[in-house]
Order: sequence, then structure tokens, then C-alpha cells
Amino acid sequence: TIRNNLDANLSHTAWSCGVTYYEPSLSRVVGGEEVRPHSWPWQISLQYYSYGGWYHTCGGTLIASNWVLTAAPKDHCIYYSRSYQVALGKHNLRVYEPGSAIITAGKLINHPRWDPNQLSQGYDISLIKLSEPAVFSDMIQPACIPPAGIILPNNFGCYVTGWGSLHTEGPSPDKLQQALLPVVDYATCSRSDWWGSIVTTTMVCASGDGVVASCYGDSGGPLNCKASNGKWEVHGVVSFGSSWGCNYLKKPSVFTRVSAYNDWISQTIASN
Repeated sequence: TIRNNLDANLSHTAWSCGVTYYEPSLSRVVGGEEVRPHSWPWQISLQYYSYGGWYHTCGGTLIASNWVLTAAPKDHCIYYSRSYQVALGKHNLRVYEPGSAIITAGKLINHPRWDPNQLSQGYDISLIKLSEPAVFSDMIQPACIPPAGIILPNNFGCYVTGWGSLHTEGPSPDKLQQALLPVVDYATCSRSDWWGSIVTTTMVCASGDGVVASCYGDSGGPLNCKASNGKWEVHGVVSFGSSWGCNYLKKPSVFTRVSAYNDWISQTIASN
């Protein structure tokens, strides 16, 4: 199972998935806000090299010592011609932070059914194998994978995190941001005046209030949801939003539903 495989990766340390040393500040502010530093220790910044420097392009989630969950390559996120590194334990991307780490992205593995020309079919999920294992600490820890097939109820409160644009055409922040996004169930999100047939049951919709949403640069990052046992699970991978803008009414942020891909995640880790 995915849990057993990931536990094997974690067995050499005392750390457990989905546990934070620095508790997140979970205010129910309308709109995004800066996070409490290092309170989402599985959040990573995927960065590409260009013209002598490294630049943030996407988010991702550390799920084991040498594995990161992210979105599949598409127009603004990952290009095979570029070199990539993963920044872990970061809060402010513009400054050096003791305890943070930079590890080269060793291997990118896409879901075999991913088609960048048919985003609405789903399968927008990839795994990055790091070139060396991350060392867990109070700033670098893995998130939990939810149980296979689990569906969150309508209006369940989850948090999206990332360094994406603060609003449509807006600036990208230096410091990690969070926003409360209530889950929108499939029955609502698939209505004709919402996303309609563009969304599938292997996706998770969240928000759609026209105020709060994921945005450019958040792609690949986690939808963090707290389980009944108190641990944080990554239920979604930021996939897409409306072409009309990040915060568009009845066009909620759409995430790849992680619990639909437990077998693929488990098998990919086991065979690589």
C-alpha cells in the first residue's frame, strides 16, 4: 500500500507525515495571507535555471524523503529542456534561511495517461525523485497521502499554499502564502454554470467565491486538509483555474484528487 511504502521511507527518522513543529496560523481571513514561517514543512518550491539564476515556477509537496508530488508538465510549469532544483524548508524565497535545503530534481515521472492537450481528462500529476534524500527537521517534513478513494464533503475547509501571484496579473510574493478554500462537491462543481463537464470525479474543486483562489505559480502545490487524527494530508495538486482570472465567481480552483492515484503513486515509488 502507499502508506506502507511511504512509512518505509520514513523509518530512519522519528518524523511522521503530516505533523508540523510550527503550527499553522489558521485564521479564516477572506483572501490569502502570509503563513507562519515553516508551518507547512512539506511545501517545496520547484525552480528552474535561466540566465545565471534560479527562479520559482511551481509548487509541490514532499511526501517521502526523496519524493515530491507535483503537477504534470504544461504551458507554464515544467519544460524538459530546463534544469530544475527543489527548495525545501523555505519561507522567503529571496533570502538565505538556515535549515533550508536545495536538492537537484533527479527524475520527473508523469502519469502515463497525462495529455497536456486534454487537461479536462485529468491525470495532471507527476512525481519528482530527488537526487538525494532530504534530511527531515522541524522545517522539512513530509505530508501524508490520504486514504485511497476518500472524497471530502462539500464545504470542508482546506488550505492552499504557495508562492503564486497574489491576484490575476498581480505580483508574486517572496514569502509563502496560504488561503482557506472550502471544498465544492462534484455535484455542484459540475453544474453548467460552474465548471460543467470540464471537471471529473478525479478532481477536487475548492472555493469559487470570486475572491479566493490559487493562481499562477501555485501549480503543483498542495491542497492541505486536516484529517480526524490531527495530521495534514495533501488531498489535491493545484491543476488549473479560469482563463478569465484566478478569482472568478463559480470557477473554483481545480486540483487533481490525490486519493484517486494512490496505486500509481505507490507503484511508481516502489519501481524507482
